[in-house]
Amino acid sequence: MLDENEFLSPYGIRSLSKFHEQNPYILNVGGQEYRVDYLPAESNTGMFGGNSNWRGPIWMPVNIMIIRALLNFYLYYGDNFKIECPTGSGKMMNLFEVSKDIADRLSRIFLRNEKGQRPVYGGTEKFQSDPHWRDHLLFYEYFHGDNGAGLGASHQTGWTGGVAKLIQLYGLLDAKQVLEGGKRAAFKKGNA
Repeated sequence: MLDENEFLSPYGIRSLSKFHEQNPYILNVGGQEYRVDYLPAESNTGMFGGNSNWRGPIWMPVNIMIIRALLNFYLYYGDNFKIECPTGSGKMMNLFEVSKDIADRLSRIFLRNEKGQRPVYGGTEKFQSDPHWRDHLLFYEYFHGDNGAGLGASHQTGWTGGVAKLIQLYGLLDAKQVLEGGKRAAFKKGNA
């Protein structure tokens, strides 16, 4: 999951490994070939009624569930359990740090980069530079797995707006506070 050549994108966790871009999964049934390729944006097939956009883009709710799971495991393992993030980097992180790294990548979708552009707007020049549009963020349904551009419905504030909670969470908490809060909750009178 933390390999940048597979699931870990500069903008979060992809829904399918980038490995499948060069190595698609192919299944032959009754003379018909079915394949799963890595597609960082829109689907190229009508499979599943045309809704097969799960094959590479970044989906906010899946990433938030991964972050939540990492935080729960951090409460159990604490600072002593570390993993390499990103894979192959030699950089060891505890699970809180890994969760924050993923949250930072998701936030990066909406922040201006070194060129002053927001990845969420991709190549849409009007949204990138027009003063009437550039600071009015749209919350798309999902995001391009390689460049962070917003895709699908542009009004998905329900799940995509969750990025605001991640920014707030990591702005207010640090790893030590999370562990202390977890200990207090675990030993609170009335907990089984």
